[in-house]
Amino acid sequence: MIDLRSDTVTRPTAAMRQAMAHADVGDDVIDIDPTVRRLEERTAEVLGTEAAIFMPSGSMTNQVGIRVHCGRGDEFICEANCHVYTYEQGAYAQLSGIATRTVEGESGVMRLDQLRDLIRPENDHSVRTRLIALENTHNRGGGRILPFDEVQSICAWAHANGLRRHLDGARLWNAAVASGVDEASWSAHFDSISVCFSKGLGAPVGSCLAGGRDFIREARRGRKLFGGGMRQAGIIAAGALYALEHHRSRLADDHEHAQLLARTIDETPNIRLQAAPVDTNIVVFEVDPQWGTPKQFVQELADLGLAVMPFGPRGIRMVTHLDVNRQQIGKACDMLRVVARLNSVSVAT
Repeated sequence: MIDLRSDTVTRPTAAMRQAMAHADVGDDVIDIDPTVRRLEERTAEVLGTEAAIFMPSGSMTNQVGIRVHCGRGDEFICEANCHVYTYEQGAYAQLSGIATRTVEGESGVMRLDQLRDLIRPENDHSVRTRLIALENTHNRGGGRILPFDEVQSICAWAHANGLRRHLDGARLWNAAVASGVDEASWSAHFDSISVCFSKGLGAPVGSCLAGGRDFIREARRGRKLFGGGMRQAGIIAAGALYALEHHRSRLADDHEHAQLLARTIDETPNIRLQAAPVDTNIVVFEVDPQWGTPKQFVQELADLGLAVMPFGPRGIRMVTHLDVNRQQIGKACDMLRVVARLNSVSVAT
């Protein structure tokens, strides 16, 4: 089975497993785990921040970051289809008593003109607007890279108006490789940055939250509160550290493979790209209703040996990653052509 459901399905490479097996460890709650410390220091170095803290997941790094920036009853602004709003169970409200205000972007991209009038007035009737959160790359936007100049403008406006800035950079590594703008240049415009090691970089688990030293000191309290304090976490941190050092540049291969899939969809009847252009490693496409349903299309592909993911009412998502090579991508393209050209009546029956 060629698995393109997500870049989270990757398995540790042999070299990564070796790094994990030989990791120096300690109690990272009582004191410090030396491998965790090296990962945190290296992540902060790459992102150009003062400090970073390792956590089990990107959802936790996002939620701890938002909690540190906002008090109970405060509000943050985010895009209507972003991960923080769509895929984290409204944890900012459940766990921290924080409200949100959403803005419908174009393929996940908000523009400054949409934001200028959204800061609440300072009075006893309104929540306090404290934060703006961006996602780069944008998952539901089909791996869209936010325009760098727009990020600069939004963050400058936010800073001028007293708002903190948080970046959900789960796939920031992809944005950096595809855009040629390094991670530190993206991060420079934010007060906090969440990055994930278990997606494109291929580590088995873990994310880091990065920012200033005082911010990270407070985030450590939030991590403990949410149950994210881990003991001999160096075993998993070693996998993340190996991925950070060895798997970033190879993301260009995943982007090339995504382009091959996108061209196949463009050239094949009964399917079309839903999120275009394809910027990075995520390809989202739609099935012509006259052909059948996305569920049927997904099943037909599975029967041929290709796993993809339903994505909304009409969409199907494919995500390239380090466990799928060029030859397998070629086979996946062939399977797409075969299924798309099947007679819809025969598929339905």
